[in-house]
Parts: sequence; C-alpha cells; structure tokens
Amino acid sequence: MSMQAAIQNMAGPNLGTVRIDGVEIPETEIGREMQHHPASSLAEARHLAIQALIIRHLLVSEAERQGFGADTGSDDESVDDPRIAMLIEREVVTPEPDESTCRRYFDNNRQQFDRPDRYDASHILLASPPDDAEAREAGRLMARDIIAKLQSEPHLFDELALAHSDCPSRDQGGHLGLVSRGETIPEFETYLFSLKPGELCLAPIETRYGVHIIKLDRKLPGEAADFEELRDRIAEYLRLKSRHTALRQYLLLLAGQARIEGFDMEAAHSPLVQ
Repeated sequence: MSMQAAIQNMAGPNLGTVRIDGVEIPETEIGREMQHHPASSLAEARHLAIQALIIRHLLVSEAERQGFGADTGSDDESVDDPRIAMLIEREVVTPEPDESTCRRYFDNNRQQFDRPDRYDASHILLASPPDDAEAREAGRLMARDIIAKLQSEPHLFDELALAHSDCPSRDQGGHLGLVSRGETIPEFETYLFSLKPGELCLAPIETRYGVHIIKLDRKLPGEAADFEELRDRIAEYLRLKSRHTALRQYLLLLAGQARIEGFDMEAAHSPLVQ
C-alpha cells in the first residue's frame, strides 16, 4: 500500500482552522497541497489535502524524534521525505504469508477463483415498458409468432433478430456472448440456464426491458482453480493487505499521541480492511 493511499483512507470532516500540537497549518500550505489531490469538489480536495499534511507532519515529527537524517531540502511537498521512508521501514513490519496462510485464503475464497459455468446465448428483444399493457401484449403476440416460425425454421434466428430485435446485439444475430450466473437479470437466467445447448425457449420471457425470445447456443462447464498457479498472486495480495493494515494502525497510533485541533480524525478508526 502506498503512503498516498493510506493518507486518503484517513477520513474526517474539515472543521476549519487546523492545528497540530498547537501549530496552525496555513491556508497557503493547504492550497499548495490541494493540487496533488484531484477530487469532485474543492471541499473534498481540501479535506484530502489537510489529511495529507497532518499525516506528513506526524511522520516527520516522529522521524526527527527518532534521530533520522535531514530531508531532501525540496520545497515541493509532493516529494517523498526519505526520513518517512526510513521510519516506516523500521516501525511498520509485516509478516510474510506462509504456505498454509495462502492455502487457507484460497480455500475460503474458492468462488472468486473458480471459473463458473458460462453460457453462450442469443436473444431477440421486443422492447416495451412494463407499465404499457398494450405494448406488452403486442410484444407477447409477436414473440409467439417468432417462436412458432423458429420451431420450423431454426436457421432463421439471425435473420429474425436483425429484423425485429430492439437490442444492439441484433447486428450479431442476437448473439450476447458468454454470460455467467449473476451477469444478467434473474428472470432471464431462470429460463436460459434451464435450456440444453442448441435449444430454443418455447415461452416468451418478460423482463423490465420487454419480451425476449432466447436460445442457448452452447454451455462451457466451469473449471476449478489451481492453487499452485495462484499461490504467488495470493501471497502478494496478502502481503499488501497486511502492510495496509499495519501502516494504518501505525498512523492511527501517531495521530492518537498528537493534539489535533480543527479536524476530526475519529472516523479514521473504522476498519479499512475487513
């Protein structure tokens, strides 16, 4: 986790003039710092700038207390102070995730690693709002006619999709590509996942978008993840997560030892990492 990311996660509302151990942070300094914190509003940018300045002050003060060397001498507040890097290197120590820890994480999170079943589907959408009864009924009638035609001439699906579908997929013959459970709306999935490869659904399917005619072209079975292939990636994730937690705790410790006025750091006590 970067120093910047840690700073941006230290939340607290801007309460006006800010002092750290009795020393006020000048508005000119806050203004200079704001340029390094793009945000959706000036208030948010100012908030992030104040956070950054508070944390930088706390770290530099602690580094000086511990006797680290001089800074870079740069007037650019965006330049990392080597004293901070040395302080964090000494004080923020994180354990290396071992094999059993990585394996346990893998076993507890299989659903995010295993590849689920995927369904190669096509549809024809006859769009109509759900509160327009007349348009809905017209869609149902047209859908039944199209389904009847496809039962006798299934090779016409692409042509009928191009002629009647209100979905952009009509230009690809109604082909939606590969979808997995949870990637489409529930009522659509209920019918789609019950079909056999190559099978046309004989009932019009109604969703909030309109009436659908759906066909399952093929099904690709899911695949179980291989721990050996993912071990290094999991270890790196756990390493960064541990670093994140340790750095956050250290920043909160320093904040708790200082007297901060005009800025509420209490919200920073909500956990960043579950």
